[in-house]
Amino acid sequence: MRIISKTAIRDYYLRNPQAKAALLNWVEKTEAAQWHSFADIRSTFNSVDSVGNQRYVFNIKGNDYRLVVVVKFTPQNVLIRFIGTHAEYDRIKDIKNI
Repeated sequence: MRIISKTAIRDYYLRNPQAKAALLNWVEKTEAAQWHSFADIRSTFNSVDSVGNQRYVFNIKGNDYRLVVVVKFTPQNVLIRFIGTHAEYDRIKDIKNI
């Protein structure tokens, strides 16, 4: 998979160094993957949830952080839409449209 906007991940872990190892692990696994369906994503990350509108939520670092991405299966792209704490994620009103 090709991750679009990896800068967002780097910027986040520079501000929150405790998330760095977990986010880099997510990047490594994602870039090595070839996902064609939600089942493929789930086989790589068993704690992922589909929230609709091509958005998927990953628990990062034991659910301390949440990562929301848009996955485009055909071009094999992953677009970062949100990275934050679980509490920040809970404040999102419309997860399907971020």
